[in-house]
Amino acid sequence: MKISLNWLKSYLNIDISIDELQHLLTDIGLEVESIEPFESIKGGLKGLVVGHVVEREKHADADKLSVCKVDVGSETLQIVCGAPNVAAGQKVIVAQVGTKVFPLSGGAFEIKRAKIRGVESAGMICAEDEIGLGTSHDGILILENNTQVGTLAADLFEVENDHVIEIGLTPNRTDAFSHIGVARDLAAALTFRKKQDFTLQLPRCATLGKEKNTEFTVTVENTKACPKYYGVIINNIKVEASPIWLKNRLKTIGVKPINNIVDITNFVLHEYGQPLHAFDLSAIKGNGIIVKNVAAKTKFIALDNTEIALDEEDLMICDSEGNSMCIAGVYGGANSGVKNDTTAIFLESAYFDPKTIRRTSTRHGLRTDAATHFEKGIDPNISERALLRAVHLISEIANSEVASEIYTIENKTFEHFPVSLTYDNVKRLTGADISRDDINKILSLLEIKIQKANDEQADLLVPPYRTDVTREADVIEDILRIYGFNNIVIPKKINASISFSSAFDSHKLYNQTADALVNFGFFEMMNNSITKSKYQEKLTQQSPENWVRLLSSINAELDVLRNNMLFTGLESVAHNINHKNTNVKLFEFGKTYSKAPSDDINTSNYTEINHLSIFVSGNKSAANWNTVAKKTDFYYIKSIVDSILSKIGISAFDSYDNDASEIFQYALSYKKGEKKLVEFGKIHSTYTKLFDIKQDVFFIDFNWDRITQLARKNNVSYSEIPKYPSIKRDLALLLDKKIKFDEVKAIATKFGKKILRNIELFDIYEDEKIGKENKSYAVSFTFRDDTKTLQDTDIESIMKKLIQEYQTQLNAVIR
Repeated sequence: MKISLNWLKSYLNIDISIDELQHLLTDIGLEVESIEPFESIKGGLKGLVVGHVVEREKHADADKLSVCKVDVGSETLQIVCGAPNVAAGQKVIVAQVGTKVFPLSGGAFEIKRAKIRGVESAGMICAEDEIGLGTSHDGILILENNTQVGTLAADLFEVENDHVIEIGLTPNRTDAFSHIGVARDLAAALTFRKKQDFTLQLPRCATLGKEKNTEFTVTVENTKACPKYYGVIINNIKVEASPIWLKNRLKTIGVKPINNIVDITNFVLHEYGQPLHAFDLSAIKGNGIIVKNVAAKTKFIALDNTEIALDEEDLMICDSEGNSMCIAGVYGGANSGVKNDTTAIFLESAYFDPKTIRRTSTRHGLRTDAATHFEKGIDPNISERALLRAVHLISEIANSEVASEIYTIENKTFEHFPVSLTYDNVKRLTGADISRDDINKILSLLEIKIQKANDEQADLLVPPYRTDVTREADVIEDILRIYGFNNIVIPKKINASISFSSAFDSHKLYNQTADALVNFGFFEMMNNSITKSKYQEKLTQQSPENWVRLLSSINAELDVLRNNMLFTGLESVAHNINHKNTNVKLFEFGKTYSKAPSDDINTSNYTEINHLSIFVSGNKSAANWNTVAKKTDFYYIKSIVDSILSKIGISAFDSYDNDASEIFQYALSYKKGEKKLVEFGKIHSTYTKLFDIKQDVFFIDFNWDRITQLARKNNVSYSEIPKYPSIKRDLALLLDKKIKFDEVKAIATKFGKKILRNIELFDIYEDEKIGKENKSYAVSFTFRDDTKTLQDTDIESIMKKLIQEYQTQLNAVIR
């Protein structure tokens, strides 16, 4: 939010340095992000003065040049001028030697004493585009004859030097979303801290009654979306350019001046935080206004001449014949706005329901200043005053006359709301020893009324524009803002006690895993949980009924919450590859979302699942002078999976499954019971092509909720280093291709007794020589007894049993 310092000072008489103001605003919760100087005309017209052309003669050596004698008050200068319209007796703008000139186009340059075709020239007579006053370069700028010679151009053209304060306004501070709102907060802080009376000086407003003109009617049909509506008719308006002071106010905060009527509505918006809208009275058919909803798919031509298909929830401002003129609180129409030939207007000021405005604004992607204010929540009791302020300005600036009293429709009253404050809680929560008198004074400065109080507590009434103050803690925070966070005395002694907790720390698990991945060379990413339904449509194994769709979105394509981690991750992979980072190692902790359909339209069982997703593409290690770059393969990502699980303490699995889901070309998954813990493999090219990725991408997807559950049950145990050696035996098994290693391992585990410590598959061989339907597994068995040294006879009995079971159960042939 941009605030003009000069504008701010029109409501608050302050004389403090810009640095002090910056620190004060930040201290009261209005964080200053930047302060920039502002000049309404670049360069501020410094060094430019009004001159009088005393003489003008043609240059002896140039037909198009003139030699002029120009009186600038302090001296008479000889200036060579090339303008065709220069003449004796004119009042002009003169740039003297040493002046820096800022033209509209091109860079700034300094005026120097020079000889032009042999004639000395000590300055320049200026055209309007040469000093930033206009766009014309047809000739020099000629002033009124009664203009005083020697007058500074900066004074003549009311150049304003200002400072633009950029405030990083938090969403909860809607009360400070205007110049008066900021001034109100400043007045409270300055009055309390400096022990002086800094009274907020509110601007002048018109005074009107509330009787309606029966010839023109205003009706509000949807009173929930529009609890308050005010309007007034103003005639004999002359639409023209705004006065310089008004233009400067708007330009300071980055608003482009348009005409006096539109500029006044924008001025009041940034003054009070109340959006207004002016309708051309001649465009209102049927002599009346109706605030209502229209049928879905109704076409509306907006201010920029685009056609919008309306939703049935969109609140519209219509004329009495039902023609839509404006999307209430969001965007004006093409035919009802103020035009250059407008002579009468209906000026609107209303309080619209924030949720309604928010949904309409996001639904149609219309992010206007008005919508931003309404959806955050404006002061519901300021609408009438803001209207009267605009009426006053229009009457002064546009020489108009008010043709009606205020049309007033109030279907809801917004009263102060109660909050109780216990005085002792102020110190308990803040550590600041603030006296009861100071607390009461701060509350008064914040316009929070004390309805009833005793020594222990106070019953307060908070104004409705303070939407962020709803609890005692909010009130205490407000008290502390004005008292000053920096005024809290930091204790020299800190008391602490050491506590032991055996509770499982899921955040610690997250950090340990993230640190491990970073040590492996990975980078953490954070993707949007909102994705495109056109991606999820590619997954045939998932039903659209289970998608969590957004009711409204700024981006029409981003319309669902992701039900998998694949596509948002591939977007990041593609982004890296497109920026020449082809060796990608990324991981993300995130959620997926789904719902179970219900017969009740208002009820669905929503599910959120935490995941750890890992993406690897390109080389797994960079090339060096003594190493060759190696491409990522399946075994590399398997080592990552095993390392993570081992670090967490999960090593034993009930089953392995190499049946790839539809997103993988090939994959492996680890399971506990029937629950899948992790799935990893090479992503099918069908999905990488969606993002124009031409290299292999490997994907690991942990169900982090299940991993966390197992980690909770995992009790770390320690054992001494084995005293006795282990013995290894190898088997080569000729098996049917349909048999999985998981079955081989299960038999070994069952009959290996207590001395079988590990079983590994170290080779797979397939060839037509052993049969197209067969494969050969090379399996290694590790045995160890912790009580004695094993003998060959101990091993042989087990190996014979295993061979027998493999032959019986798996029809294996021992090679």
